[in-house]
Amino acid sequence: MARKTKQETDTLTKAEEQVMQAVWQLGKGFAGEIANTVKEPKPAYRTVLSIVRILEQKGFVGHKDYNGNNQYYPLVSKKDYSGKMLGALVKNYFDTSYASLVSFFINDKNISEEDLAALERIIEQKRNEK
Repeated sequence: MARKTKQETDTLTKAEEQVMQAVWQLGKGFAGEIANTVKEPKPAYRTVLSIVRILEQKGFVGHKDYNGNNQYYPLVSKKDYSGKMLGALVKNYFDTSYASLVSFFINDKNISEEDLAALERIIEQKRNEK
C-alpha cells in the first residue's frame, strides 16, 4: 500500500468532511451521536465509525475512552481548516489573489444587494482597524 503524502493527510475527502462537520457541530460526541448529526445523505453507522477512525489517524479527531465507548472531539478547529482550504482555493484558482476571489463573487449576477452591502461594511471595518 502506498504511503500517503502530507497533503493527503492534511485535507479531507467529501465523506470525511461530512463527518467532520458533524463533529464540529457537536463539539464532542459518541459515534452514534455523530452518525445522527451527519447531514443527508447519511452514511451507515459503520461507515461513520470507519470515517471517524480515519479522521483520528489523520489527526483531525481525538477521543476519550469511557469504559470502551469512545467520545470523539475535534483536534482541528473548523476555522483553522476553513482558512487552510480557502487559502488553497485562492492559490489554485485565483493566482493567490484574494481580490480576484472577491471580484469573482461580486461580478456574479446572482449576488444580492444585501451581500454587496455586507461586503462593503466588512471592507470599511477592516480599513478602520488599520
